[in-house]
Amino acid sequence: MATNVFQKFRSAALITGFVVAIILIFIAARILLRSNLPVRVATARIGDLITPASTNGKVQPQVNFEAHAPFSGVVKNLYVHQGEHVKRGQLLLTMDDSQAKANLASAYAGLKGAQASYDMVVAGGPAEKRLALTSQISGAQIQLTQAQNSLDALKKLETTGAASPSEVSSAQQQVTADQSALQGLEQRQKALVNPLDVAHAKAALQQAQEAYQAAKTVISQSNVRAPFAGTVYNIPVSKTEFVQGGSLLLDVANLDHMQVMAYFDEPEIGKLALNQPVVIHWDAKPNTTWKGHIARMPSTVINYGTRYVGEALVAIDSKSGDLIPDTNVTLTVTVANLKNVLIVPREALHIEQGKPYVYRVVKGKLRRTPVTVGELNLTDVQIKSGLKSGQVVALGATNGQPLGDGLPVKVEK
Repeated sequence: MATNVFQKFRSAALITGFVVAIILIFIAARILLRSNLPVRVATARIGDLITPASTNGKVQPQVNFEAHAPFSGVVKNLYVHQGEHVKRGQLLLTMDDSQAKANLASAYAGLKGAQASYDMVVAGGPAEKRLALTSQISGAQIQLTQAQNSLDALKKLETTGAASPSEVSSAQQQVTADQSALQGLEQRQKALVNPLDVAHAKAALQQAQEAYQAAKTVISQSNVRAPFAGTVYNIPVSKTEFVQGGSLLLDVANLDHMQVMAYFDEPEIGKLALNQPVVIHWDAKPNTTWKGHIARMPSTVINYGTRYVGEALVAIDSKSGDLIPDTNVTLTVTVANLKNVLIVPREALHIEQGKPYVYRVVKGKLRRTPVTVGELNLTDVQIKSGLKSGQVVALGATNGQPLGDGLPVKVEK
């Protein structure tokens, strides 16, 4: 009986010892691993930090001429084809302008009528009415002169007693009546020229002049000529096709002088500045790049598909003859180019509660070190303070374990 109890006790002790041994081995392994955390490192160094920003854009001519249909009608003739180089003043397209010519004749007749009406109102109405009133005024003036002469003669006779006071008084009344009649006629003559009627007639004349000029412009626009030497790069219409007024007829541009409308996401707008260098890529020519610069900053933020962007104009400095209008390109802008600054790999930077820090490797252990950062790009970050050139920083553990202050490490080559 005692032997059985002893054997049971011995078995339990062996099991307990085995478990304790495993636990001790596990703890020792953890300590051993913890004391030799394998890490990758980098050295803080003085160098140049270039920060790019990439986006997309659309190529467009610096100077573009768009011809639009001046009226709804038929394309009568096309004298050029797409891709053709044309000279300044060369005839490119004509539209059937028969109706436009009829409209011009009607506008001309309206102009002449408005001019005649204006001249008549300014002169004081119809000629026969003015002549009749002028004749009446002349007769009234003669009658007044005769009455005045009679009055003067009677006044002389009155001094000799040859005329009575009643005769003089009667003659005076006649003079007064003739003066009133003449004044009434003169007022009627002045009333013929009414300022309000003149203003209305002048407005009608101006409207008729504008209508005539507009009709002439339509005629001239029906014959489309190149305003400058360039290339006809777009002709969306064909001969004998009926087009609506305002429809695009063709585009002409100098394809050697192009620009790009670039669309920068809202957070990147603040990094842009005039004259920043730009490199342009086009998928159709993957081995070719074009150089340019920011020529106009975004003035507002717009909705562009699913993005909110600012439109910046990029001038192309190198020859752009290979770029076609309306093609989609990608652009890389150098938003920062810092010389001789302290930099470390971006992988070394950690941020906790908005405060940046790195882990320095000092005598085989990690030391958490607060830093002040500046510019950064996809690979590197500028360190303004907290580190010195030549100091070693940890990038990360090769076994995926987290870094921590005071941990002993082993640098992996």
